[in-house]
Amino acid sequence: MAIRKIREMGDPVLEKKCKEVKEITPRTQELIDDMFETLYEAQGVGLAAPQVGILKRIVVIDVTGEDPMLLINPKIMETSGEQTGYEGCLSVPGKSGMVTRPNYVKVLAYDENLQPFELEGTELLARALCHELEHLDGHLYVEKVDGPLVNTADLAESEEA
Repeated sequence: MAIRKIREMGDPVLEKKCKEVKEITPRTQELIDDMFETLYEAQGVGLAAPQVGILKRIVVIDVTGEDPMLLINPKIMETSGEQTGYEGCLSVPGKSGMVTRPNYVKVLAYDENLQPFELEGTELLARALCHELEHLDGHLYVEKVDGPLVNTADLAESEEA
């Protein structure tokens, strides 16, 4: 396993649509393992393959640090409710912005054996699912920000006050 370089806003790979995964090859499995290692090293909540320069429809998410989830070829099937809060991204380091997302999301995805499964999430998991799946279609959260981007450090200081 290896920690991969996270691509940052402005890198053209982040603006491209990803291709579906048709089979799990040793290289695909290595990518998945590397994505989890990279996610944990960066202390993120989610990571999509294009963020490490690979145009495949693969996402890894762990909202607790103890519940790793792999989603291959994920699709949002249902959403409801609404939540608004600050959101950041490993590809937009040091910045956060106010984003409104569904509070409930239901996703159809495939596991490492390409077996289908459904995943339902609320609150942070719903936010992470929407955020990461947008990466697969070449979009960053900054397109949805209401108001200015703020420095994450300034946001942390204002929450402590």
